[in-house]
Amino acid sequence: MKKILLSLAFAAASFGSAMAQNAQDAAAAAAQAISEAAQEAVNTPKPKYWTNSIVLDLGVNQTQLVNWAAGGYNTITLNAGLDAKANYVKQLASWTNRLQMQYGFLYSDEKVGLLQKSTDRLYLESKFAYRTNSSDSKWSYSAAYDFRTQFTDNFDSYKKDDEGNWTGTLKSGFLSPAYMNLGFGMDWVPNDWLNVNFAPITGSLTMVRDTSLRKNYGLELSEEGLDANVGANYNTTIFKLGAQIKANLKIKINDNLGLETQLVLFSNYLKDPQNMRVNWDNKLSWQLTKFFKLGFNTWLIYDPDVLIADKSGANHTQRVQFKEFLTFNFTWTFANGK
Repeated sequence: MKKILLSLAFAAASFGSAMAQNAQDAAAAAAQAISEAAQEAVNTPKPKYWTNSIVLDLGVNQTQLVNWAAGGYNTITLNAGLDAKANYVKQLASWTNRLQMQYGFLYSDEKVGLLQKSTDRLYLESKFAYRTNSSDSKWSYSAAYDFRTQFTDNFDSYKKDDEGNWTGTLKSGFLSPAYMNLGFGMDWVPNDWLNVNFAPITGSLTMVRDTSLRKNYGLELSEEGLDANVGANYNTTIFKLGAQIKANLKIKINDNLGLETQLVLFSNYLKDPQNMRVNWDNKLSWQLTKFFKLGFNTWLIYDPDVLIADKSGANHTQRVQFKEFLTFNFTWTFANGK
């Protein structure tokens, strides 16, 4: 009997020791798991909601003629451009921003001492969008703003005055004109290379700072009527309420060749809605090497409020405006992604 009791006591002690050891092992494993989880949580990078990029272009063209029988003029053309983007995406909300600036001038022996503009553009876009129901929805509610003008005055019909200085007819300038649009509607993004913005409620403001240009850009006579200094006195701005459609397409033809186009149509509810304002921009770029790019840009504008003179300078009427620009650029690209 004594031996049986001793055996039972020994078995109980062994079982207790084993249970204590298992409890210690379990506690140690749990502590290690908690420590590793905490370490992993500390090392998890914070999500990045912003993506930014800046593309800088610098192009130079030069022509030198020596005893050239066919004739011509020595010329130098310099142009610079900036295309900056800052985009924010978090869950169903997104905010996209883009700033485009271009400026260039031409110097020719034909007009010694005169710098003529070859390109001049300032264009800012900003759009806030919120997806309708889920992260994979192609539709979003949107509020879109854009601003368009140029940096410096532009002249044509140059001639020299009695003192030998070049003078010309002013055609446009900074804030002469300037276009601002704010539209509310829907954004449709079926894929990565196409997005279309429908804004049935769009306020459009046209501003012309220079008094001599206001009539040509469709501004109306002010209530004061005539001014002794400038003759007919026109308002500084004109407001339009209408609908706007803006379509952006960006495709990569191959690894080096890409096309980007934007078409903007605006119809004014308040006056002649059938006469739409059209802006169509195209940019074809061929990346020759890491730092050298061949670019071809076109701009087409039709504004029923803008009156353009014919070659004689007498007949002012609505006309289609078109411009193309071929450049060979030295290009820098700075970008950070998610």
